[in-house]
Amino acid sequence: MGAGPRAQTRYGTVEGADLGGVQAFLGIPYAVSPEASELRRFGPPVAPPPWRGVRTAAAVGPVAPQSAGGLGSQLPGERFEQDEECRTLNIWTPAADERRRPVLVFLHGGAFLIGSGASALYAGERLARGGAVVVTCNYRLGAFGFLAHPALAHPAVEGCANFGLADQLCALAFVHEHAVAFGGDPERVTIFGESAGAMSVAALVGMPAARGLFQRAVIQSGMAFARPLALASAFAEELSAALGLAAVDRDALAQVPADELLAAQASLTGRVDEGLGMPLGPAIDGGLLEAHPADLIARGAGSPGVPVLAGTNRDEFALFSFLSPLARDLDDAGLRDLVQRYLDSAGLADPISPDALVDTYRTARAARQQATEPRALLDAFGTDWIFRIPLLRLLEAHGALGAPTYCYRFDWGSPLASGALGACHGIELPFVFGSVEEQLVSVFAGGGEAAEQLSAAVRAAWVAFAASGDPSCAPLPPWPAYEPTGRRTMVLGPDPHVEEAPGEAERRFFAEHLGPYGHDGPIAGARPRSLAFLAPAGEEPGPAAGPQAQRSTDPGT
Repeated sequence: MGAGPRAQTRYGTVEGADLGGVQAFLGIPYAVSPEASELRRFGPPVAPPPWRGVRTAAAVGPVAPQSAGGLGSQLPGERFEQDEECRTLNIWTPAADERRRPVLVFLHGGAFLIGSGASALYAGERLARGGAVVVTCNYRLGAFGFLAHPALAHPAVEGCANFGLADQLCALAFVHEHAVAFGGDPERVTIFGESAGAMSVAALVGMPAARGLFQRAVIQSGMAFARPLALASAFAEELSAALGLAAVDRDALAQVPADELLAAQASLTGRVDEGLGMPLGPAIDGGLLEAHPADLIARGAGSPGVPVLAGTNRDEFALFSFLSPLARDLDDAGLRDLVQRYLDSAGLADPISPDALVDTYRTARAARQQATEPRALLDAFGTDWIFRIPLLRLLEAHGALGAPTYCYRFDWGSPLASGALGACHGIELPFVFGSVEEQLVSVFAGGGEAAEQLSAAVRAAWVAFAASGDPSCAPLPPWPAYEPTGRRTMVLGPDPHVEEAPGEAERRFFAEHLGPYGHDGPIAGARPRSLAFLAPAGEEPGPAAGPQAQRSTDPGT
């Protein structure tokens, strides 16, 4: 066998694999921990050491430590080594030549607890065949990447949190520096992510430290999200207590074996009821995030001019309600009780009447000849409150600064469970990456010619957006910009088309009750519960409140 394709990085030469029309370079280190043992955990990433000779880049690297069975994007048969030194990236390119193609950098989801950019679900080969360089990466997760507390402050950086976001910044810096070596254009880098990965993208759009590292952004089923430092610190204190420590201590926590830290983390995550059911994630620590990403975006603190493409799936919440015992056989009284519990927990300055909300949804959906039974109304409300409304408000705030914005709604329904999941959370991922052609994936996403045609159109749109900042492409009708007046939205489904202001009655209802966009907006007071309100009354939200405990909110999976 001859040598595989090669590319030169600042750290040494890498040799990948030729896939026939696409070259793959896998498991390339983009950062490591500092050498000093007492600073290896809860510290900033640093450049990897150079290597001599040619480094083989034919296999993905280890994934971030996470609880057993929690690899949300892992497909059956996939097995990954776990290691705290997980910061590697994978590159698929038509050729590592002198052409400068658009670059797409994907950030995986998983509630900031689970997942991996190494999964075959996110393999970039098919997307790269459309004329782009595609990059996926692993970054620190859970307590390793997002534990926050003043006691974790590192002498080399400002702030005391967001180590996972720091990893993402390092990956983007690596891509920016080396794009040309892999046939890419460093001035046409697009970041895209789903769920927690989409929240990361929103944080990067608002983050001054990320300015210049990307030129476009795609936000799939996510929103601007960060926890107040006091709330994040309280979890760090609980975690330290669960480990038998008298207080949060960076040096002591750095010595805890990884499996013990994961076990303590898992013992607490099942009952956390704040912040979208996510106990860990970005925190407002005065470092990378000196304010909530929603506020940073609204005032143009980060990358106010980058084009943004964002959207949600029609039935996002169905993935979570499907697994909740309270959502089964739900009657009207039970629906109003659940909505009341949800709104009570949201911290709104001006409370919303659950009766007014339910009546608005029932009337609006009946006028559109959509289902109005209690379960359908619950899913519509959960989808809007957690995903669609925050994302539309983000688009409006970003667009008001003069940036081009585009919106989509994904309508392709999953055939799983006799169609009960609908166009649920995560359903768009196989279409973006082209994995609908995989037999195992088609069980969830559906297969066949129609699915493959939609996937080809979605991939073409994502590549077109990466190339020009406009997702318009031949397989789809013309894609207009999203504006507060017409709110024209591309509906991606069996029959792609543009709709004027879909779900407008529901959007208007929230517009009347919510203040200006920012952290006090639809995700009001940073305290809405996406899954916790589905727990039986009097019980702490645990595995019964949603997907399996370690799959809590993502399930890009």
